[in-house]
Amino acid sequence: MKVIYRVLTMASLLALFAATTFAQTTLSRKLPNEIFHEGFPTAEATKLLADELLFQRAVQTYLWALPALSMYGMKEGSEKIFGKGYNVLPVFRTRLNAKTLITTPNSDVIYAMGYLDLKDGPLVIEVPPGLQGILDDFWQRPICSEGKINGRVWCGDVGLPGPDHGKGGKYLLLPPDYEGTPPDGYYTMRSRTYGVFVFWRGFFKNPTDLGPPVALIERTLIYPPGKKDNAEPMKLPDASNVPADMLFPRDGTAFDMFSRFINHEYVDPADMWMRGMAESLGIAKGKAFDPDARMRSTLDRAARVAFGMSRVAASGPGGAKKWYHDRQWLNGFPGGSPDFTTPTYAQCDLRSAFFSIGYSTSPGMAVNIVNVGAKYLAAMNDSGGNYLSGANAYRLSLPKDVPAHLFWSVTVYDALTASGLDNGQPFPSINSMDKPVANADGSTDFYFGPQSPGENKNWLKTVPGKGFFVILRLYGPTEPFFNQTWRPGDIEKVM
Repeated sequence: MKVIYRVLTMASLLALFAATTFAQTTLSRKLPNEIFHEGFPTAEATKLLADELLFQRAVQTYLWALPALSMYGMKEGSEKIFGKGYNVLPVFRTRLNAKTLITTPNSDVIYAMGYLDLKDGPLVIEVPPGLQGILDDFWQRPICSEGKINGRVWCGDVGLPGPDHGKGGKYLLLPPDYEGTPPDGYYTMRSRTYGVFVFWRGFFKNPTDLGPPVALIERTLIYPPGKKDNAEPMKLPDASNVPADMLFPRDGTAFDMFSRFINHEYVDPADMWMRGMAESLGIAKGKAFDPDARMRSTLDRAARVAFGMSRVAASGPGGAKKWYHDRQWLNGFPGGSPDFTTPTYAQCDLRSAFFSIGYSTSPGMAVNIVNVGAKYLAAMNDSGGNYLSGANAYRLSLPKDVPAHLFWSVTVYDALTASGLDNGQPFPSINSMDKPVANADGSTDFYFGPQSPGENKNWLKTVPGKGFFVILRLYGPTEPFFNQTWRPGDIEKVM
């Protein structure tokens, strides 16, 4: 069922979403005129309202679980192909292409992604100098230092934007229920889940010479504290060009996956109310998940509707906000918080929107500091506000002097899966190190469409019948980006 559902088009998904939503909004018409008899609900109303409550709780549980579902989809998809263990760190040695199904990956850096389990105790990560990476828990929240390091608490970032400042060092990861005094000599971090996502990014200067960043990543060591000499040897399988499905489910099997997560993970007291909602679906720690056929049908419908809701949020309304008042580019972190919180509330729709199409967060992705971290601009609509269609031809113009201290790139993604668009090209992206053809005035034009616009054009192929969206990445954004003296053009349909 899961595989079959994943080939559904966005049109059919939205049709299902609309039909189901219509059915739910007509609930009041199905109820008897008198819901109560002598102060008690009638038998008919009781059944209808119980069904509605189950459906609504399933929808909200799916939306709440999205970060964990996304992470478990990545974890289980990776472990199926490359194996599991603290010593397994798949490396995309020749970059990540569209054969790896994962939400909004970057094909223009070298990736390494590992999945640790702290249930048996702490682990040490030896980070080599010059590395840049992220450490998130399995709710995809940046893992923070145990107390202050050099006068401040550090969260998520490793390397240049992290506490080691690019000099490398030993990071000690503590499980959430760790008791005792941790040993000295480490950057000590405490995860809020047993699961830890290790996400390394290696930067290259020449697309034809990937050896240096790969060699740097391969110097990573992971082992239990005090057991370096007899730990399991590191396994660094080459993940490039290996088809792997690392997407989260968009149907009722999502609840089976979430049950596996809940049964393994630490019980965070902050999650009790949402865990209570999951329990009403039969998902609870120490409890086998075995829904009957009727429950299965409701959960499947709820997952599909919830996924549709998350994509509505990702498209803008209620979720992502625009970078510019007069352009279509969306900002996934408008509040500047990597955990989608404000001083007085959590940004629920923004959280759902982000984890519907992406993974991993860190302060470096959200803060606004010149030359630090990265900025991501996403476009799902053309200049007229219409969704981008793989059957049409479009042009994007970037003014000269793109404000990126390190590099920048343009990438196309499948509108439904949010993975790299499998368009037959080596990579679904073009980056500044590819030396894209520039215009006489220094600006750069990119073309999107099923047919090539001609020689010496910066062309990313699209697929008729598949919608797509574009992400413009700026690594090390410079001042003109922040003060908006530099702004990208909209994606314009070519007539």
